[in-house]
Amino acid sequence: MSATMIKEFRLPDLGEGLTESEILSWKVAVGDTVTLNQVIAEVETAKAVVELPSPFAGTVAALHEQAGSVVEVGKPIVSFEVDDDGAAPSGVAASDEAASTESKAEAAAKREPNLVGYGAVVEKSGRPARRQRMFDGGPAEREPARKPVAAVEPVPVVEHPAVPNEPVVEHERPRSTPPVRMLARDLGIDLELVRGTGPGGLITRSDVQDFAAGSEPQLAVPEAAPVAAPAVGVSAERETRTPIKGVRKFTAAAMVQSAFTAPHVTEFLTVDVTPTMELLTRLKASREFAGYKLTPLTIAAKAVLIALRRNPTLNSRWDEGAQEIVQFNYVNLGIAAATPRGLTVPNIKDADKMTLLELSTALSALTDTARSGKTSPADLTGGTISITNIGVFGIDAGTPILNPGEAAIVALGSVRKAPWVHNDELAVRQVMSLSLSFDHRLVDGEQGSKFLADLGAILSDPATVMTMI
Repeated sequence: MSATMIKEFRLPDLGEGLTESEILSWKVAVGDTVTLNQVIAEVETAKAVVELPSPFAGTVAALHEQAGSVVEVGKPIVSFEVDDDGAAPSGVAASDEAASTESKAEAAAKREPNLVGYGAVVEKSGRPARRQRMFDGGPAEREPARKPVAAVEPVPVVEHPAVPNEPVVEHERPRSTPPVRMLARDLGIDLELVRGTGPGGLITRSDVQDFAAGSEPQLAVPEAAPVAAPAVGVSAERETRTPIKGVRKFTAAAMVQSAFTAPHVTEFLTVDVTPTMELLTRLKASREFAGYKLTPLTIAAKAVLIALRRNPTLNSRWDEGAQEIVQFNYVNLGIAAATPRGLTVPNIKDADKMTLLELSTALSALTDTARSGKTSPADLTGGTISITNIGVFGIDAGTPILNPGEAAIVALGSVRKAPWVHNDELAVRQVMSLSLSFDHRLVDGEQGSKFLADLGAILSDPATVMTMI
């Protein structure tokens, strides 16, 4: 009969150097028997809700965190009782014999870039062994002349009863993770000037974003700090206080970074979209599009992709660290989606290669997944240009803020009936206002205006597409 041992599973980095996640719910309880890769918890990162699989087959010995708690990456969340007769299962790092006395962040910085990501087995030599993905990561971002970004090393599993020693290590450079150093480089920030608020002075992504926004990061508030009481004379029933965390926290930081980094310019154009709405009616009634969900957003998204062919500068990125303008030869089309947890902008990979039917299917799947909160981290990164459909809320126009790392965003206003001069006569037509915000470092006024004019021309007369392809 084999002996058993207790192994801890620590919260891993679930994407792009995120420093914490909230445990929404546990799918197991103490005493439950679990199998390898069985879903044990549902956690919310700063970008999406993710199902966390079990790294072991065994029995749940302890749950170290309650549902609803926000846990820092690297902290133990669950212990398993497993048989002591085999190596660490696939999907987790090797046990503590693979861990060095160096800090995790420092060790990751010294190693060569490791592209296997979370969920890979790492041998003692440091070479990646058999790869086992936790999520469907989707196609990799294809930026020309870009160096691969080193993934954060998986958190090692600690065996009990041994307690790992944590000697104080003197660091030659500020402690941070590779994605955070990448962000600092892109923003042109010297990490020597940034004060870290993470564990042991670790510089987090929010520290860099706060520094870029011109605000000095404050020391972390202890977890046990009480919530501030309402002002004198204000009863608790007259106020509702919601912690700033998860998707809302990430969105706020991203918008501040974008607003204070990229010089925004917004232009507006109102067009007669009656021909587009008539085309939409015909397509819905056709046999080829039977059963497909077609909306004005579907046609507008296709129009944006066509207009980009003539105006490729809007599909680019400003690389501050490399002092380069990166022009994408593909389009990952972001669609802003309002979800119960806040605004997210998942993107459709290689949307420029899709037919209208394929684009319709991808849009439906994207919005349904986003509203359910199940968008994967891979689908929330790598966008090259975005669309926000404010018309569904009855709004005509706005000044959208760029998604960080993108050069342009298009806002679609509501389709409404209005008096319009058509064929030299006043008539009631269906009109739409288009808003285009762009990064003036990358896009000149002429280029932005031509793109917006092309987009308007397609929506006001879809037959003009024949002259643009």
